[in-house]
Amino acid sequence: MLKGISPLLFPELLKVLAEMGHGDEIVLSDAHFPAYKANVPVLQAPGMNVPELLDAILEVWQLDQYEEKPAVMMAPVPGDTLDDAYVTLVRETLKKHGEKEDIGFIDRFAFYDRTEGVHCVVVTGETRKYGNLLLKKGVIS
Repeated sequence: MLKGISPLLFPELLKVLAEMGHGDEIVLSDAHFPAYKANVPVLQAPGMNVPELLDAILEVWQLDQYEEKPAVMMAPVPGDTLDDAYVTLVRETLKKHGEKEDIGFIDRFAFYDRTEGVHCVVVTGETRKYGNLLLKKGVIS
């Protein structure tokens, strides 16, 4: 345990966050996400949801200030819907930390493809559909 660091930031995740450089990406995935298909490191955080983990991460990390939409979510497939309250919660968390609230949305399969190039996937216990969030790291000033 560290003073001033959220206990949600477990040691392996802190290491990954510290290793990442400007422009590297990480996915905070829901519990349904096929993380191991991406062939990137996977961390398990089953007792957490994405918004609370995002809040803890943004205490020590910054999104890419040069990227138009450094936070990206999976768009619903045609005929399905997103949980608007969930999207609002993610936006409010971004705003709380002074980050851009304009979230990008990409097709499910494009999201899977993009995940293959990320630094790490953190699989949370998030059960809301389309609860996946990709984050691009910025320059820590």
